[in-house]
Amino acid sequence: RYGLWFRLRKLILWLLGMYIAIPFLVKLCPAIQAKLVFLNFVRVPYFIDLKRPQDQGLNHTCNYYLQPEEDVTIGVWHTVPAALWKNARGKDQLWFEEALGSSHPVILYLHGNAGTRGGDHRVELYKVLSSLGYHVVTFDYRGWGDSIGSPSERGMTYDALHVFDWIKARSGDNPVYIWGHSLGTGVATNLVRRLCERETPPDALILESPFTNIREEARSHPFSIYRYFPGFDWFFLDPITTSGIKFANDENVKYISCSLLILHAEDDPVVPFHLGKKLYNIAATSRSFRDYKVQFVPFHTDLGYRHKYIYRSPELPRILR
Repeated sequence: RYGLWFRLRKLILWLLGMYIAIPFLVKLCPAIQAKLVFLNFVRVPYFIDLKRPQDQGLNHTCNYYLQPEEDVTIGVWHTVPAALWKNARGKDQLWFEEALGSSHPVILYLHGNAGTRGGDHRVELYKVLSSLGYHVVTFDYRGWGDSIGSPSERGMTYDALHVFDWIKARSGDNPVYIWGHSLGTGVATNLVRRLCERETPPDALILESPFTNIREEARSHPFSIYRYFPGFDWFFLDPITTSGIKFANDENVKYISCSLLILHAEDDPVVPFHLGKKLYNIAATSRSFRDYKVQFVPFHTDLGYRHKYIYRSPELPRILR
């Protein structure tokens, strides 16, 4: 009995020591915190071949590789509208690129952290949007999936800008919408702010499960077990800023001039609902949106859509229209 108590006490002291040591480790190595924000090393589902979107049930999807910068290559999926499904069979990349000029709107989808463009919930959303008549273009940022390069907020934003320009060069006068989810909302507002500043805004911006800025999200995240730790901001949030990571949605929306739709589930366990509502309140009162529609659509807790299942909503087609 004494030996068991001794081992248990030793384990408790070791865990306590680790608990106290981790904040100092994060402070000394900000790159650790950056990796926890991006989670690009978490590739789920495992063992899928991103060169073969048809393995995920996307038989009307083509895999591309684009090069935004030297030494950077990003993997891209282009899913055509369901109406073009039969025509898309066996077609090459050139056919898919030319199809962007058909009379269908285009959605550029910017995914969140962790996983790849082949994530299950992402694939299901592509299918829904395709069935509604949209082209869907999505990609893995540098450092994610089979894309080559080191992740950074600047790099992610530049990758998105490159893909947007690539789409616009092929889509003619068709509407192009930007859809960001979770961390991808930070990329989306960075992108759209830049597009508005150069006077080439998208036709609309859709933010699914957005936050205000990365510091508030990190402070509110349910997995932030250190949020009540003395000096939490200094130990954990300042290293994020030091790494050049801001994703300031709340600041970006003040410079965006296009229609805005925000979707958020009340039972979201990753990005708290109140952050999405707060972002809407900031956007709704911003002068930059005075000539554009700004809409916030909540999804009740009873629906169980949580952080990544809003695509299941039967109301989504009406909402998007």
